[in-house]
Amino acid sequence: MKYLKNIVVLMAGCMSLVSCEDKLTEKPNSYYTEDEFFSDPDNVEMGILGIYNVLPSLYGDYAMAFFASDDTWYASTGNSDSGRRDISAYTITTSNRYVENAWTYTYQGLERANYMIAGIEAMDEYESNENLHELVAEAKFLRALFSFNLVLYWGDVPYKTTPTNSYEEAYLPRTSREDIYDQIIEDLTDAEEGMDWATSSSSPERATQASARALKMRVLLQRAGYSLQMDGTLQRPEDNLRQEYFTAVTEEWEAFEANGYHELYTTDNGVSNGFDDDHTIGNYEALFRTFSYGTLNSRESLFEVAFYTVDGSTGARGYWGTYNGPRVDAPGINTTETSDFMGRANAMYRVVPEWRDFFEEGDNRRDVMVCTYNYTWDSDVYNHVKEEVTDVRSWYPGKWRREWMPIGYKEPNITDVNYCMLRYADVVLMAAEAYNELGETSTAWTLLNRVRERAQATQVNSLQEYRNCQPNLLELPFFNGGTAQDDFRAALYWERAFELAFEGMRKYDLIRWGILEEALVMTGNNTHANTAGTNRPYVAGDNFQTGKHELFPIPLDEIQANPLLENKNNPNY
Repeated sequence: MKYLKNIVVLMAGCMSLVSCEDKLTEKPNSYYTEDEFFSDPDNVEMGILGIYNVLPSLYGDYAMAFFASDDTWYASTGNSDSGRRDISAYTITTSNRYVENAWTYTYQGLERANYMIAGIEAMDEYESNENLHELVAEAKFLRALFSFNLVLYWGDVPYKTTPTNSYEEAYLPRTSREDIYDQIIEDLTDAEEGMDWATSSSSPERATQASARALKMRVLLQRAGYSLQMDGTLQRPEDNLRQEYFTAVTEEWEAFEANGYHELYTTDNGVSNGFDDDHTIGNYEALFRTFSYGTLNSRESLFEVAFYTVDGSTGARGYWGTYNGPRVDAPGINTTETSDFMGRANAMYRVVPEWRDFFEEGDNRRDVMVCTYNYTWDSDVYNHVKEEVTDVRSWYPGKWRREWMPIGYKEPNITDVNYCMLRYADVVLMAAEAYNELGETSTAWTLLNRVRERAQATQVNSLQEYRNCQPNLLELPFFNGGTAQDDFRAALYWERAFELAFEGMRKYDLIRWGILEEALVMTGNNTHANTAGTNRPYVAGDNFQTGKHELFPIPLDEIQANPLLENKNNPNY
């Protein structure tokens, strides 16, 4: 059962300081003035949940397109849709509706966080009330998350940390991403100091100290890497600053180690995955079965975006496992039988098939990442039938699957599967990267092997050993400096994909490493998906432009409405 399933859906107007009295002659029952809202602790809790309530809109359908890189593409990329297809194919324009909506929801979340932080801190009992301090810490984590998305997706953007009180305050000039990064780090530091560590009774649908520390590690690594500047060049900080950021990452890791609660999921952790009678699956597959099944697991899962609908229509509608899982035909049944069969899965995304060959044979992440079958409806047996897919261009991302969800559905295309945004395996690999960049490469290999051990992959201590057990890896046109650090970077290029594919990091790893175009071109030139005559369904490498596509465009409507943006979009848009 989802922890946040009964979350109150707050109207955007209720979270704004702009008075409704100019628009309404009579107050509705749900209306609160600012003073009334912050006079009741129950309202404060409701307001914090209202910040969380933005996340499903942002991390549903939109996120899947934003994540596509050298591991996935969107089916029918040749047909422009001003949405997910264009994002995946890098044919995006300033009028892309997915980018517009993501922009709107991100700022909505930021505004709600600003409103709640300011309102709670102004309460008379704030200084002496520990619970209010914890709620502010939680709100600061969420503000940092929305702020990080702004930098990640758009770079330098209009930004503030105070609520909007008037129309004049709604439009601002760009703020340097470095200033935004400073605020993000400050917020996450406050958040980790103000929130407790998770326990076995915690839900990953609410932020904890581990959530804040893991997000800070991700922010620091991104800040230490390349990003597209307003002059159209890719730049990264000076080496001395980068070393400070990497050191800060290891300090967060040391806090995880000292706490000791979080670990990689295994079936020995005592967390049900809904398939306890099946002892043949590996621990990695068991982890992802828990996500599809709806089991909350706070040991590896550090933060999840909650999706839940009571009837398949109202509430937080989820698409994890339908848009980005193996295809499942619509069941040909009567409406009275929906509790007895799987729903459908449109399977809009495809996996780059070569990834299956990159794994070594015994790595149990391979068949989780790449799904080579689908389910068709057989009217004769009156059920779904599993079929292998021989055309490699129709293999699917496999981390979320209808067959792993509880049988039955409320609406055929909707799921209640959460999106795990932060998990412990990523923390381990982020720490490994930071240690390598600090020259402690042997420590980095030790940490990398922690992740490989759970996957039953061969333990390795050099790039040569790494290649020996995975002989089908491509020769990389980067990280070839011949140093021990560069060797580890090459291994990490593959290992982070093996472990974290489709979870939202890959594209932004490649950007901060300064190699997104090279990776997309290499994939396009080496995938069997592009060998059928002139049909090239994977077109990301053909269309990508360095100095443009590392960022999304600011929506055209925003450029036209905000005079302080001076009619200037992001580079080359």
